[in-house]
Amino acid sequence: QVDLVESGGGLVQPGGSLRLSCAASGIIFSFYTTGWYRQTPGKERELVAEITSGGSTNYADSVKGRFTISRDNAKNTFDLQMNSLKPDDAAVYVCNLRNGVRNYWGQGTQVTVSS
Repeated sequence: QVDLVESGGGLVQPGGSLRLSCAASGIIFSFYTTGWYRQTPGKERELVAEITSGGSTNYADSVKGRFTISRDNAKNTFDLQMNSLKPDDAAVYVCNLRNGVRNYWGQGTQVTVSS
C-alpha cells in the first residue's frame, strides 16, 4: 500500500515562509518524479513544482525564485520550501508521485497566507 503523508502547512503572514514535507512509504521512491500541486475552490489543480529522481526541477512561473523543491531519495521524502509567500499562494497543497504508469496523491495540507 502506497502512503503519502504531508506536513508543514499552516497560517503565515504575507512575506513569510513555510516548508512543506511529504513522506512516502510502500513505494520504490527513486522510480518516481515527485511534485507539489495546489488547489483553490473553483480552480483546477495546478502544478507548483516537481523534481525527478535525478534532481531536475520544474516550477510554475508564479513561484520561480520563491519556492524550492528538494528530495531525499534515502529517506523517501521531498520538501517544498516556500519563501516570500503571497496571498495568492494560499491553497491546499497536495504532494504527488508519478511515473509513466502510476500517479499517487497525498491528502493535502492547507496553506493560508493572511495578515
